[in-house]
Amino acid sequence: MPAIPPGWTRAEVGGKPADVFDPGPAAGPFALVFLHDEAGDLPPQLLPELAARRLRCVAPHAPESWWVDRPCPAFDPAVTPERHLLDRVVPWLLGRWAPGPRGLAVAGVGMGGQAAVRLGFRHPDRFPVAASVAGAFDFHDRYGAGTPFDEMYRSREHARQDTAVLHAGGPPWPPHVWFACPPDSPWHRGNDRLGEKLLALGVPHTSDLDTPGPPERFLPAMLDFVASALGRESRRLA
Repeated sequence: MPAIPPGWTRAEVGGKPADVFDPGPAAGPFALVFLHDEAGDLPPQLLPELAARRLRCVAPHAPESWWVDRPCPAFDPAVTPERHLLDRVVPWLLGRWAPGPRGLAVAGVGMGGQAAVRLGFRHPDRFPVAASVAGAFDFHDRYGAGTPFDEMYRSREHARQDTAVLHAGGPPWPPHVWFACPPDSPWHRGNDRLGEKLLALGVPHTSDLDTPGPPERFLPAMLDFVASALGRESRRLA
């Protein structure tokens, strides 16, 4: 298990570890579920960006689970990663911080980025704001590499049918979708494919698939979008 990043605290949520950031009395009325990448690490740049926006955050642990609604023996023999998020993490967050009825966003990087968008399209009532950096939308390309992913799907095509791109049907859609991926990322084609589909469907979204650089450079823009979108949701329901 990764060490606790400086500035975070660790909690047990539904019997699993999660890292938590709470700016205290200065916090805004919203909260973010942040989903890590395959390695299970949080970007070091994430904490100061959260603090600058006074944004509470819980980052559950589930290495190599892909956060999907499929059994992952490496994560849990009974509860799927997606159900852990929906049935354990979200209720824990709501009970601790009580954000508004639509005051919750989901975001992530890599493995977590694809999951955030996938969750947004599968559960737009829970996550009206979904954002991704270098999302692994073509995660079916991982099939056959000898990782826990191989135990979760019976074939590469079976996995492809469960990708965020295929779940982006609708409506309903999450009203606020953002994703970015540098052109040299191995996941760029999947991000481009997602953008093409959302354009064809007329789904409102914001994307940046042309800016080069490491994924962490997109964190400020992503969290600006998240904070602004949550603010708009709160005003819409006021």
